[in-house]
Amino acid sequence: MVRYVLSLFALALAAAVATHGRLWTLPDRHNPWAPLAYDEAPGWLTPYKLSKVSAQPAACQAFLATTPWQTEPVPDRATGPGCGFTDAVRVRRTAVQVGEPFVLSCRAAASLALWERHVLQPQAEVLLGAPVRRIEHYGSYACRNVYGREAGNRSQHATADAFDVAGFVLQDGRRITLARDWGAGDDAKGRFLRAVHQGACGLFDGVLGPDYNQAHADHFHLDRGPYRMCR
Repeated sequence: MVRYVLSLFALALAAAVATHGRLWTLPDRHNPWAPLAYDEAPGWLTPYKLSKVSAQPAACQAFLATTPWQTEPVPDRATGPGCGFTDAVRVRRTAVQVGEPFVLSCRAAASLALWERHVLQPQAEVLLGAPVRRIEHYGSYACRNVYGREAGNRSQHATADAFDVAGFVLQDGRRITLARDWGAGDDAKGRFLRAVHQGACGLFDGVLGPDYNQAHADHFHLDRGPYRMCR
């Protein structure tokens, strides 16, 4: 990914110099060396910039410090074979209320912050006419295997790289849940849920929802894991 992005940039830069004979100042959203920015709309370089903050804990913490989130670093911890977390934060509040605080890896928190800012809230305003006031969730860190099975691979929850979203409460008091509203067809709530699900796919590695299987019938699973999946 890094080599590919830098190669494209180098080719574009060479072409510009050959054509115009001079350099120009790139806007940050098209500059691979500019840091990830909370208020900057996601673009073609966003996955690359997210990969950079994933590999640079200090840069990830610096990014979260530019958001309205209320977080605090938590010590690295190993809780069992394949379980534990590094470079994680305790999230007490995002830009909205979240109820019970949760521990999430910084890189997953960075993706969640961008999703909330540039996907969740805009879609709520456009499709439902009101912003989101609270995110309802099923938590993040849990030392367990996929689907809670006794054997098998560890879940991304086991390393605090996943977050399960159950629903939302709007500023006007309306409540939207995956369990009740996902299959609403052309209803505004159903269209909203499908829009924010699709929007998450560009910011997380794994995005699973009710159409994936029965185990996800009542929530979105959002993770920064090793596999790309949007279902």
